[in-house]
Amino acid sequence: QVQLVESGGGLVQAGGSLRLSCAASGRTSSTYVMGWFRQAPGKEREFVAAVDWSGAKTSYEESVKGRFIISRDNAKNTMYLQMNSLKPEDTAVYYCAARRDAYSAYGSRAAYNYWGQGTQVTVSS
Repeated sequence: QVQLVESGGGLVQAGGSLRLSCAASGRTSSTYVMGWFRQAPGKEREFVAAVDWSGAKTSYEESVKGRFIISRDNAKNTMYLQMNSLKPEDTAVYYCAARRDAYSAYGSRAAYNYWGQGTQVTVSS
């Protein structure tokens, strides 16, 4: 089993920045791909970004490209999401997720085996 705990959410003004962290514990060898998803009120949970074990392969949802940067530090079992130029439409609960393999698209929500509890990000206009 893998446990995932997010931190770093909060309230920020439009144009500001936040950095989310996701700490993994347990069987961390099962976190070959780690990703971030988000869910706004009344909407489906959507893919934001993902990164493979090496950190070399990343994937981003179109609306966050150029603004968000995903990374991971395997020595610390931690993944990060640096969010810059935040917009009110980025407001959501952000979830950390992990999966054991990379056989399907990184944005496939169903392919993730483990999930965190989420952290709220609110961007005011």
